[in-house]
Amino acid sequence: MPEAALAMNQEANDWVEVCALDDLPHNAGIAARVAGRQVALFHLPAETPAVYALDNWDPLGEAAVLARGIVGDLGGALVVASPLYKQHFRLADGQCLEDAAVRVTAYPVRVDQGRVWLAVS
Repeated sequence: MPEAALAMNQEANDWVEVCALDDLPHNAGIAARVAGRQVALFHLPAETPAVYALDNWDPLGEAAVLARGIVGDLGGALVVASPLYKQHFRLADGQCLEDAAVRVTAYPVRVDQGRVWLAVS
């Protein structure tokens, strides 16, 4: 394990190395199993931050499909549209824009030396 990664793990033991940044498709999502959870990772290279992570589970459609949704900008917020019923979930915090009572977990993400790390609790 590289020194920076080792230091990161010692600093916060809930950070998990997920993949190489180059493994993520640009401007799209991909699902990954991280610490027993299915997570949707989104790489938007033109944005800051460039990588976002949400639960892959769509609570309205009741399926693990958010990684297959279309990413875009809705009213100035970066979102993913669920492929099932088209609700929009904000990438920054997982809030559903059509229903204030619905939210999916958004995970903190770090990119260090070309590797993607996800904080899980």
